[in-house]
Amino acid sequence: MKDVAAAFAYDLGDLDRSAWMERVEETAEEFGHAEPIGPDHMALLIDAGRSLLVSFETIASVRKHNDDDAPIGWGFVQSHGWSSLTLMANEQPDWFRHPAMFGYFDRMIDDGFFDDFDQVLFYGAGAAGYAAAVYSVAAPDAQVLVIQPQATLRPSLARWDRRHLNARRLDFTTRFGYAPMMVETADKVTVVHDPSVIEDAMHASLFTGDNITHLACPYLGPNADHALIAMDVMPDMIEQAMEGTLSATSFATLWRARQTFLPYLRTLLRRLDNQDHHKRLLARLCRKVGANGKRPLFDKKLKELQAKGVTL
Repeated sequence: MKDVAAAFAYDLGDLDRSAWMERVEETAEEFGHAEPIGPDHMALLIDAGRSLLVSFETIASVRKHNDDDAPIGWGFVQSHGWSSLTLMANEQPDWFRHPAMFGYFDRMIDDGFFDDFDQVLFYGAGAAGYAAAVYSVAAPDAQVLVIQPQATLRPSLARWDRRHLNARRLDFTTRFGYAPMMVETADKVTVVHDPSVIEDAMHASLFTGDNITHLACPYLGPNADHALIAMDVMPDMIEQAMEGTLSATSFATLWRARQTFLPYLRTLLRRLDNQDHHKRLLARLCRKVGANGKRPLFDKKLKELQAKGVTL
């Protein structure tokens, strides 16, 4: 297995979608296997070590946001010698609810696939986070890291979430259905969300239990995973989650990266600017961010505030 990790290499840059998918499949076949699951999903296994990262992703998200245009687990094959199992959706996810996906995990359970690993981590965000949570039941005592997951989109339980109305046609009542119930057998479940996104906060609140840890990342918006990747904190989060050491304290250290992450700072500026009682706090933010002279937006806002008599 160590030889696989050492030899594992790929080049997925500057390819159109068809060529990219062909090379991804070829790479997986060389170092593990690639298997279609129903009409719209693919399983990509890189068999390299005794720790297994199971990630749920879409082709579009991988190609747009991931390093090297590769499934997120592939970097950990190279850097950590982990194995990687990627469940890939062709386009917009169907919350991985196709019956073929049920059958795939049934087979993995029957074959005792997950028993071959010392550590298993399920990871996903949004719809893929929902999938990571529900299918983690296939590997009792696994670690789970999910970013802004839906608990369910069953109308009788989540009629307040109107962002994904088309998904209500999907069956969230049968097997692998209700995410908060499916993670009950996991060792540790970390649920990350932006509390300012009300629907995500409500879904997160449905995940309860002694094995649940909630981490808040305010003002990152509805695609917090993309921001965490751009901030370069996701690798550390995944590494700590695999080891079972990701906590509120360790995340607080990683979360400091927001202090230099311009999209976050711009969102914070807009939020504070809309609240009259926070003008002094806004002025302090603008002074700190604009201190190096490279943030004209913040310099301009500070001058406006000072012109209105706002003191630091």
